[in-house]
Amino acid sequence: MTGENRRVDPSRTPPAARPAPGPPVPPAPARASRARSTAVPVLTLAGVVAAFAYVGAVDPNEPGHYPVCPLFRLTGILCPGCGGLRSAHAFAHGDLLTALGANAAAVVGYLLFAAFTAVWLVRAARGAPAPQIALKPAYWWVFGVLMLTFAIVRNLPVGSALAP
Repeated sequence: MTGENRRVDPSRTPPAARPAPGPPVPPAPARASRARSTAVPVLTLAGVVAAFAYVGAVDPNEPGHYPVCPLFRLTGILCPGCGGLRSAHAFAHGDLLTALGANAAAVVGYLLFAAFTAVWLVRAARGAPAPQIALKPAYWWVFGVLMLTFAIVRNLPVGSALAP
């Protein structure tokens, strides 16, 4: 029966296929206010500024204000952090050369932290996620070797300029 019109019984036609329901779509997160999104980096910065203000006010060069490095007290060996408070004191007073002389690695750390915090604050103000420190393990090993080399060299006569 080609070419003939056949009457189609609607009760006999299969229903149109509908797509299967997917997972529910979560509502879009409400955008945090600028003050709320910048609260953590601002509070972090405030804490660091307060710490530097304290170290700037209470001179670590005068004995009795801060504890002595346990490694230095027990062995006489300067650790990578020895001189960090004297460095922070000089840094807080704007004396970069004295800060570098007390602990050059600490000054590099201060500057890296300041740069990270600035990026964090700008990104938070723009509503972007916080920056991540995602280094490959090889970079962490290089950092560890650099700190170990710094600790060894500053304890040798040739590296006396790195000692506090």
